[in-house]
Amino acid sequence: MLAKVCSAAVNGIEAYPVEVEVNAGWGDTLLVVVGLPDAAVKESRDRVVTALTNSGFKFTFGRTTINLAPADVKKEGPSFDLPIAIGMLAASEQIETDQLDNFVIVGELALDGAVRRVKGILPVALRARADGKVGVLVPAENAAEAAVVAGLRVIPVQNLREAASFLEGEIKISPTKVDVREMFSHPHDEEMDFAEVKGQESVKRALEIAAAGGHNVLLIGPPGTGKSMLAKRLATILPPLTLEEALETTKIHSIVGLLRPGQALVTQRPFRSPHHTASDAGLLGGNINPTPGEISLAHHGVLFLDELPEFKRSVLETMRQPVEEGRVTISRAAGTVTFPSEFMLVAAMNPSPDGKMPHESRSSPREIQNYLGRISGPLLDRIDLHIEVPQVKFREISSERTGETSAQIRERVIAARERQQKRFAGKPKVKCNARMGARELKAYCAIDEATVELLKFAMADMHLSARAYDRILKVARTIADLAGSENLASEHVSEAIQFRTLDRQLWT
Repeated sequence: MLAKVCSAAVNGIEAYPVEVEVNAGWGDTLLVVVGLPDAAVKESRDRVVTALTNSGFKFTFGRTTINLAPADVKKEGPSFDLPIAIGMLAASEQIETDQLDNFVIVGELALDGAVRRVKGILPVALRARADGKVGVLVPAENAAEAAVVAGLRVIPVQNLREAASFLEGEIKISPTKVDVREMFSHPHDEEMDFAEVKGQESVKRALEIAAAGGHNVLLIGPPGTGKSMLAKRLATILPPLTLEEALETTKIHSIVGLLRPGQALVTQRPFRSPHHTASDAGLLGGNINPTPGEISLAHHGVLFLDELPEFKRSVLETMRQPVEEGRVTISRAAGTVTFPSEFMLVAAMNPSPDGKMPHESRSSPREIQNYLGRISGPLLDRIDLHIEVPQVKFREISSERTGETSAQIRERVIAARERQQKRFAGKPKVKCNARMGARELKAYCAIDEATVELLKFAMADMHLSARAYDRILKVARTIADLAGSENLASEHVSEAIQFRTLDRQLWT
């Protein structure tokens, strides 16, 4: 007898339907899996057979053929265990059900028949809804994640016997439901706060501008000045995730398997801090079957690269396209996959090999130049704000005074972002000032003749590139938004220019 079960697999960050066909025939006992299965899928034969036996079902003797369609796409992972087992039960007439066309079924089986959690449930649930399915049968630990998708019945199953009984109608299982609004109502994680940072008011101002416009930042200063401390607190002043952004971020974390058991949604902006020994594949994503890297895991959040010159030059250079376009495309022999990577890049570095400012360093000018030269000019041009982080004075360290809290700064950031959302309404690709293109710059960053002369002098004196010119205007637009001004004034542009001076002082 032939049975067909609906399942799904993930390619990139999107799921595609997979039909599990099981045919129970005559002949010598043999279980064959076809349809480009990888090693984990091939091993499912032994897991499924043992799980069926330990769950009280009979193993069908004869030739059983399992086809995973479409047959020209490679299938990987253990998520096909449960649909294969259900298909074998239906093909051998051990269960009778008319529900197989209504549900997408995924799950890994333990040898005792228990259903274990798998990766990528959220994309699978979204695919099931798009295909018009009634619901999904998923591991109980994944149920909350799938239940985020409205209009879909999410049936949590603990074991194979329970799944079979539900499909036959012998038992009823209440669909899992979650309150998405309640998830977003939790206060922001305040374990870290800008009020804990002593001094560095100018740096805090620069980070506020960066958060308000989604700009990339380079922090440069001696060790012990608080660069890492400041960077880690940047996420606390960013505006909260929207539901759309949360779904995109959750899909990526789900595919990689970073969601905690029972976690339904990523509701806070991610902060990723890879070590400087990270490889190209670790940072950008890749491997034989491409998976998201750190820049995609930081989607809609912050990517912090500490000790920037210590990263491999090849790794840093491959980041140019993702930083500029907000996505990374990985090409392999098996195909091409595109992952989203709209993140704020925050980098930190010392000004010289021994950590001191160039005029205080014991390193020779050549050693300092070689050290700074590890970061190319094109990559620097893609970083909007270059900020010097000076040593904190003793009176500031010993003072009992505290600065503004993250909540206070975040209010101004949210107000500036709301102005940008109104300005860019109808342009889904432009979500903040940092993402403005040539048309938006022309439309929203007009300046008077006096400001034009100011920019002309700055570019000639500092040898800035055309890309740096655009970055200055974008930062100036954000400064104006924080000030509540619709027009760019010379003071907005002059403040933006000062964030481009540091690299020229050190790199020339």
